[in-house]
Order: sequence, then C-alpha cells, then structure tokens
Amino acid sequence: MADNAGIQQGSPAIGAAGLVPAAPGAGGTEGSGAAGGSARIAVKKAQLRASPRPKKLEKLGVYSSCKAEGACKCNGWKSQNPPPTPPRTDQQSSAVNLQEPCRSCSHTLGDHVTHLENISEEEMNRLLGIVLDVEYLYTCVHKEEDADTKQVYFSLFKLLRKSIVQMGKPMLEAQDSPPFEKPSIEQGVNNFVQYKFSHLPSKERQTIMELAKMFLNQINYWQLETPSQRRQRVLNDDAAGYKANYTRWLCYCNVPQFCDSLPRYETTQIFGRTLLRSVFTVMRKQLLEQARQEKDKLPPEKRTLILTHFPKFLSMLEEEVYSHSSPIWSQGFLAGAPGGQIPIRPVISVSPVAKPSYYSPSPVSVEPSTCGSVSPARKAASASEPAAGGEKRKPTEPLPHEESKRPRVVGDIPLELINEVMATITDPAAIPETSLLSAHSARDEAARLEERRGVIEFHVIGNSLNQKPNKRILMWLVGLQNVFSHQLPRMPKEYITRLVFDPKHKTLSLIKDGRVIGGICFRMFPSQGFTEIVFCAVTSNEQVKGYGTHLMNHLKEYHIKHEILNFLTYADEYAIGYFKKQGFSKDIKVPKAKYVGYIKDYEGATLMGCELNPSIPYTEFSVIIKKQKEIIKKLIERKQAQIRKVYPGLSCFKEGVRQIPIESIPGIRETGWKPVGKGKELKDPDQLYSTLKTILQHVKSHQNAWPFMEPVKKTEAPGYYQVIRFPMDLKTMSERLKSRYYTTRKLFMADMQRIFTNCREYNPPESEYYKCANLLEKFFYTKIKEAGLIEK
Repeated sequence: MADNAGIQQGSPAIGAAGLVPAAPGAGGTEGSGAAGGSARIAVKKAQLRASPRPKKLEKLGVYSSCKAEGACKCNGWKSQNPPPTPPRTDQQSSAVNLQEPCRSCSHTLGDHVTHLENISEEEMNRLLGIVLDVEYLYTCVHKEEDADTKQVYFSLFKLLRKSIVQMGKPMLEAQDSPPFEKPSIEQGVNNFVQYKFSHLPSKERQTIMELAKMFLNQINYWQLETPSQRRQRVLNDDAAGYKANYTRWLCYCNVPQFCDSLPRYETTQIFGRTLLRSVFTVMRKQLLEQARQEKDKLPPEKRTLILTHFPKFLSMLEEEVYSHSSPIWSQGFLAGAPGGQIPIRPVISVSPVAKPSYYSPSPVSVEPSTCGSVSPARKAASASEPAAGGEKRKPTEPLPHEESKRPRVVGDIPLELINEVMATITDPAAIPETSLLSAHSARDEAARLEERRGVIEFHVIGNSLNQKPNKRILMWLVGLQNVFSHQLPRMPKEYITRLVFDPKHKTLSLIKDGRVIGGICFRMFPSQGFTEIVFCAVTSNEQVKGYGTHLMNHLKEYHIKHEILNFLTYADEYAIGYFKKQGFSKDIKVPKAKYVGYIKDYEGATLMGCELNPSIPYTEFSVIIKKQKEIIKKLIERKQAQIRKVYPGLSCFKEGVRQIPIESIPGIRETGWKPVGKGKELKDPDQLYSTLKTILQHVKSHQNAWPFMEPVKKTEAPGYYQVIRFPMDLKTMSERLKSRYYTTRKLFMADMQRIFTNCREYNPPESEYYKCANLLEKFFYTKIKEAGLIEK
C-alpha cells in the first residue's frame, strides 16, 4: 500500500462537520473556503440577475465586441471610469449610460450591445452567469501555482469567454466524452455489494448499502492530488493516464461545482476502476485517520458504523479494486437478487455542504464459516518458494459470473421466474432457520457465523528473512508450532518447528480471541502448478465446530486467487476421512513428473490430491447450495399448486367412446407428461449392445468423424473446458458401451448428441469442425432410423 508521504490528497470529510468540497484554486482565498466560495458565487449571480437591464447590458458589454460601422476591432467595452479595486462598499452605483464611450475604441456602450437588445431576460441571465464564471476562473488562473491545473483553468476560461461572444452554450471539445470507463465506479460498487453481501439478512445488507452510499459520496467530493504531487509520491505509475483523468475530473466534475454554466457529472458515474485505483489507497488511509480523530464528535449510533464496519468494508473493497480477476468490473456481471441495487442517486446528488448520511449498525460480516474436525497430514519438503509475511485472509472471492454470456438451453427455468422466487426467499423471515445441531446444517455453518461476528479470523502468515520481524506474526507462528506439536504427537517437534518457521512455507492461521487455535501449513510450487499441505490441525478443545472445513475452504480460495488449482498431501490413517470430506481423493490429477522430486514419499501414509474449481466460491458454497435448495423447493411448490387444479371427469366413455389419446385428458400436460416417442426400445440387453455397437462403428468410420475420435486436448483448444462443462467424444462412448453403460437407447443418443452440441457451442459456424458436426449428426440419425430405434 503506497504511503501518502504527508501529501494531502483531499478533504476526507467523515466527521461531524460533514462533507465539504474544496473550490478550485489551491492556495488562494477563493480556493480555501470550499462551500463559502461556491456560496459567494451563487450570491453574486443572484444579485446581478436582479439588477436593472441597463446594468446587465453594461456587464455583458465588457465581453462583447464592438458592432459599430467601420469594422471596429475592439473586443470589449471598457469604461472611462473603471471601479476601484477592490470595489468600495460605501460607493453608490451610478446609473448606466448606453451613450458612454469606450475607453479603447471611443464607440458607445450601445454599439457594443446592439445584438443583446432583443434577447429574452432568461437568455441574458444565462449569459450573465457565464460572465461571473469567467471572472472566477480568471482569478483561479492567477492564483493557481500548479502548472497542469492552471492550464485547465485557462482553457475553460477561454471556452466560456468564447461562449459569451458567440452567445452559445459552452461545449467541451475533447476526443472522448463521459463516461470514460465502463463499468463506472458506482456500478462497480453496486456489483461489489451484490457479489459479497447478497447472502446476508436484509438488516445487515442494508448496513452494507449505507456504507456503500457513504463511500460513493466521499468520492464524488474528493479532491484529487495534482499530477505533480502524485509524481512525488508514486514513482512507478502511469503518469500520462493519471494526468488525463485529472484533467477530465477538473473539467467535468470539480470546476462545474462552482461554475454552473459548465455541465457537471458525478465522479462515480463517469470514471471507473482506473481512477479508483489511483486514489483508493490514500483516500482509505485519510478517511480512516480522520474518522479516528473525530470519533468523539460522532453520535453513538454512527460511531460503530464508521469506526468498526467502514474499515472492514473498505478492506474488502480494496481487494476487489486491485485484484486482476475480480468479476465486479466485468460489464457482463450478473447481479444476484433483484432489488439489491444501491439507490445511489439521492445520496450523491446532495448539495455540496450536505453531511453524509450514516446508518445505525448491524454487525458487518466478513464471511460465514464451517464445521468439521481436523486430523494431521504429513510431509517433508524441498525446492524454492517465495518468502511469506503476514497477510489477512479476506473472505469470499468467488469467480466471474459467466451465466450472462452462456447461451440459454431449452428447458432452462426463465431468469424472471428465478428472480421472482428469489424475492420471496431473500427475506430472512421467509427462510426457515436451520439449527446448527440439525442433520441438514452445513459442516461449516457454525464457523461461518463466528467469522461473521468477528469471533474468529483467518490470516496467511509466514516467517521472512528479508523483512523486519513482526512480533505478532512470530507469536502466532509459535502458537501454530505448539498446536501442531500437541495434535501431531508422532511428528518430531524439531521437524514441525523447522517447517513452520521455514520462509518457504506459509500457514493459514485460525485466530480466536487473539490466540492461535488451528492452521494449515503449506508450501506453494507455482512453477509445478500445485501446493503441498504439510500440517493441518485444530486444537482439541475447539474441534467439531466446523473450523477444519472452513480453514480448508479459505485455503482453496487463497490458491484460486494465486492461480494454483491443485493440492497434494500425504495423509495418515487418521486424516484420510477429513481430507475426503474436503474433496481430496487418491486419484491424483497432477502428472507424476510434476511432483516427483518435490515431495517425499512416506511409508504408512497415503498420497491424496484435490483439484480446485475456480468457479466455486468455497467459503460460501454451502450457503449457495442452501439457497438453491430453497429455490427448487419454491418452484416445486408453485408447480404443485398449478397441477392441484381439479378437472371434471371424462364423460366421453358414457357416450360410447372406447378409447381416447392420453394427451387429450384435461390437465395431463400440466403435470409434466410428454408423449413417449414411438421408437422401438430393445428389451434384450445383448441385442441393444449389438445394435449400438454397430451404429457406433459406422459413425467412427465416417469421413467426418475425425475431430471427435479423442477427448479434446487443452493445449489444442485453450479455454475449451471453461466453455464446455460436459465434454464427450467417440472414444469415451466406446468405453461406456464396452462397460454396458448404455442400458437404453436414450442414454446412447444423449451422449452422441452432446458431441455435436458441444462442437457447435465452442466453434464458429464457418469452421470445419462445425460443418463436420452437422454432417456426422445427419448420418448418425440416418443409422438410428435404419436400426428402428426411432421412427422414420
């Protein structure tokens, strides 16, 4: 985190004094009193607009070129008796004489304002407003010391001066116009709230939304540091990019706060992640510092919100702002529950002197936690890995939402219906509470709740030979060594100590009441694509509370963030059950050549592996499953309500009809019934096997079958397995047929159809693969019909 090195980037405004923006013109009296400068300009405009029409003409004449005959080149009327500077308050204003000659060209005032005689009062007042803005910017140009800011003020001064002369509206001439980046900061923060907190009860979610409003309000009135100040503070930075954004901010957001003749935009609506990244670190530091300094001035109900919850909110948002893979900045981000959008507009449209609105707090969660006891894992280490310092393990980091990009599949439940059902279950009162002792509660539920309440914390820590020792981290490492030694009595204490304090190892530590109660020691091998888990334990009196599962879930998300998607560990007989519950198996996905020589083999221990899915938010997985169950339950209830309708009995049989089609029975289709195909289902398994084998051989022998003979290789089709969730190929079908998997023709046809569907989904229509899929599909159905498995 970059330090501000004593340079003030803005006026944080979290205290009792409220939010007060600073006027342009740093260093001058006009610039020092933010709200005062803006108010003075407004008062002057009101006074001038209330003046007699001749007085208004005199003011506009100063900026009007002479219209007298003879092509006079005078660009503005100048009084023979200019008022003293500064003007005297006791001086009586003299009557305006339109025949008074100009000090420069000797033509009368009337000759300069002939084009203004017939304009409306409204238009004249508009031009007078621009005049006062020009005069204010003129003052700013002379008082401003920063060269970049002075240049912008002067450009705006010329633009407004030109607008008066041409009697037009000031239009900024730029290569691009607002918004400058999508999604905007406002949309990104909205997405962040949906992404991280949509699972919370409504009261706590409302607290988060108030924090988001507060944060956006601060940005809209935040004073950016000048490019020269930033160059002194941040050496390796995109100076040109920041200067461009600074110029845009001055033109569209800052100066228009005081010069209302210019169009004004909210910073959070026209800028995006780039600007937020450039100001977030310093802004966060100054906001929290000012909050601490002014805590005694805050009302008690606001103190907890600002001093306790706001820092947590900013820390979680900071991770998303600087993360390269955060989905909240994707334009295709699909918000979760409806109604979750933050109603920002009323808050950020407040007057420049309005105080930010605060909300009385409910506890803000980091993330829920889990249940499950822990047993040891064993290992010995070698090879190199970056040294580790202390790092706070933030809660969930789910992966990008790709549902919005995925094509709809026939039979999918409409999104509108899902949103409608979600609206009925997001209210905590509508969701039946699950007892932590219930058989239906998740293993990690108790730990998740404790983490939300701040009872437990997770930190990734490690020893370092390059940094100054941190007393707290060293104390935690000693605590971890004690926990591992106590819970793993068969492991030599010296061996545990050596690995825990080895700079090549890190430990995800579980902290409760300031002391270590558990952890997972691991070593990352980024070049080999896996991490080895060394020790995993929770102190005995804290087991069976879900800490083990929640520890592993946090570790999984930590590695997804660092793009390592495989775990390996040697587990003894006591640990195998735990690791199986966490998704480990004896089926190792990592090629042996990748880990041989990096980890040692142990007698009496079992090598187990776990492949991570980057699309799963592991710490929230059980919450998501619970919510999905509720959705399915509600959908079933709706369907049942539809089919419970009682239809009148069939009277046709009384009239002598002996048989009717099933589909003609009233209500039969509403139950989900569909006509069964008329194809022949072979009852004899051997006959079915023989028929399907013949068809599969014909398909494999076809000239267009070559793309589908083997599973798709990742090296040949990058990203294939991110797009295609259920791959299929002819080799796999042959293996399934040989193992007698296909007990019905429908299973066989479904797998074959999946080959063609996957091909068309991944490849463009003009590709050779796409054409092969179409031709082979046509041939396949011809053979199926010839075999009598479907009607011709």
